[in-house]
Amino acid sequence: MKILPGLTFSWRRAIGLTRLMTKISRTTGIPMTRGGIERKVGRILLNALFGKRR
Repeated sequence: MKILPGLTFSWRRAIGLTRLMTKISRTTGIPMTRGGIERKVGRILLNALFGKRR
């Protein structure tokens, strides 16, 4: 039984892992999530194949 609806606990946020990953991502420009990496790699491949469009 939940005490407060919508209240969840995240161990990653509790130890600061989320903040560290965000800081690394912003500094390096490389995403740390699977979806972000897939988008970045896909964009690089499409630009290499078809050239940059503006």
